[in-house]
Amino acid sequence: MKLVVLVVVLVAGVLADKKPLVDPPVAILHSEQHHPDATGAHSFDFEAENGIKLHVSGSQGENGGTNSIGYWSYPLEDGSVASLKFVADEFGFQPQSDLLPVAPAFPHPIPQFVLDQIAFAEAEKTRKAQEGHSVEK
Repeated sequence: MKLVVLVVVLVAGVLADKKPLVDPPVAILHSEQHHPDATGAHSFDFEAENGIKLHVSGSQGENGGTNSIGYWSYPLEDGSVASLKFVADEFGFQPQSDLLPVAPAFPHPIPQFVLDQIAFAEAEKTRKAQEGHSVEK
């Protein structure tokens, strides 16, 4: 449930930053909540007339934590839609979205200063081993 609150606050914060406080109220088209039952199953669905959508569902995990899946989306000023899908389970929060930054493809070129540091460390390790010092791994 904390995750649901976090997502709602995040979406509200993003939208609050973009919209002036004098906008008229937005109608809620759909809002449905199913609180955890004996098995821990729960869900939350929300849709507003301005295009904001949120869905979260889940159940209790094997280790006692909550496993959830869901998505949220909202329209941007340029007409496109911002969206995020996620899984949150014993392996952590795993978001998927075009909004998220992407790491460079690997393998990427390793800078020379990094290669120099690796070579220096190996040389020091070899030197200490030859002098009879214990070598840390």
